[in-house]
Amino acid sequence: MSLRARLVAATSVVALIALVIAGVATYAAYSSSQLRQIDDSLQRAHEPIEVLVTADAPGLELGIERAVPGSFVELQRADGTTVFAIPGREPGHEILANVTNLPAMSWPPQRSGADPDPSKFVTVPTTDGDGEVRVRISRLDNGGFLVVGQSLHEATEARRRLLTIQAAVATAALLFAGIIGWILVRIGLRPLRRVEQTALLIAAGGDLDHRVPGADQPTEVGRLATALNTMLGQIRGAFEQRDVTEAALRSSEERMRRFVADVSHELRTPLAAVSAYTELFGRGARDHPADLERALHGIDIETARMHELVEELLLLARLDEGRPLDRSRVDLSEIVVQAISAARTVAPEWLVSLKVTDVVTVDGDAGRLRQVIDNLLANVRTHTPPGTTTSIDVRTEGDTAVLTVRDNGPGMPPEQSARVFERFYRADVSRSRSSGGAGLGLAIVKGLVAAHNGTVLLETSPGAGLAVAIRLPLRVDTDIAETTSGDSNR
Repeated sequence: MSLRARLVAATSVVALIALVIAGVATYAAYSSSQLRQIDDSLQRAHEPIEVLVTADAPGLELGIERAVPGSFVELQRADGTTVFAIPGREPGHEILANVTNLPAMSWPPQRSGADPDPSKFVTVPTTDGDGEVRVRISRLDNGGFLVVGQSLHEATEARRRLLTIQAAVATAALLFAGIIGWILVRIGLRPLRRVEQTALLIAAGGDLDHRVPGADQPTEVGRLATALNTMLGQIRGAFEQRDVTEAALRSSEERMRRFVADVSHELRTPLAAVSAYTELFGRGARDHPADLERALHGIDIETARMHELVEELLLLARLDEGRPLDRSRVDLSEIVVQAISAARTVAPEWLVSLKVTDVVTVDGDAGRLRQVIDNLLANVRTHTPPGTTTSIDVRTEGDTAVLTVRDNGPGMPPEQSARVFERFYRADVSRSRSSGGAGLGLAIVKGLVAAHNGTVLLETSPGAGLAVAIRLPLRVDTDIAETTSGDSNR
């Protein structure tokens, strides 16, 4: 059974119970009212009859019939013998059969001052069993009994008509309540139908952007809509997180494949060269001093290249693992001066200038910071022609040290600058040795700066050169801070 049918059925049952209770109460009240009216009528009829009986005038029975027409009257002596009995009449002057099963005439007791008119009202059946009579029994002063009764035929018929009317009204009321209840329940469950339609729409199309309407209503359906919308939002978030995770895994897998391919490519060349030099040595270079020296020199160069590549990969692996670096007080200007001196010695064709605005002290690993500057200068020598000018600016901005390496070389387009910090990325897809190294220099720069809690920003455009800005937190000198605090306390 559907929820709508159950609600209508429950409403109808409640209405039926209410109608039954109301009908029973109405019937009982009406019946009680009828008996009170008949008892009052018998009480009023008793007085003139008792006057006539006491006077014992001639034509007593005729006088009683005229005084209380249609009523049943019976007079009995104290010993229980009947003096006379006047049968009652039904409506339409039908003679009413005599009553039966009258109470014992030993009741009510004799009159007394405390009870001047002792009497009793009872309902007794007629002798033929077809009807009932309401009678009033009282004791006279001479010890006899006077019984006055009235047919309950009209009262019984009235009660039957009342039951018929109540049944008809109850049936009509139940039918009306069922129809109205069905309509109201249908209207009340309309939001639930919208919830159902939304759920079916989501199930059919899988579109989690749909939301259940009515969430702003302060009702049970509104709270249900709110809960469903919250659930849909969480499901959508879970799917989005899954998509992000899957994309990250695919990207990681792709990077791993590219990484393996790049490492294999970078190692293949020196390994092939070493193999060639070894083969040259085996074919007789040991008997020719010139070839022997060339083979050994080539093996030494390629071995050094492989060693450098392996060291760079190990450094990146350590940085990925988050291993802590050595920390000490480092004068950044001094590190830069050393790097510039080495660069001028190695490649004097590339001019390097230095501008130091402030004394810049950071907390870090001096060797790794020197490696950062060396890699940046090496990158300039690799990707710019001889004669290119490079300027290094060291300054502070608030509590941050800023080191900027800027050249006036050819620069690079945005699609290349967005990837320069990727491992093994090289603008020259041919990977010619003349156009650069393994493509790990700037990746190491980014990793080392991040290990020092710093950031790297690159600015470039074709024909406008390239600038790399490194920002590191300044060192907080504990001794100076304590001295300053002590002075302020004084």
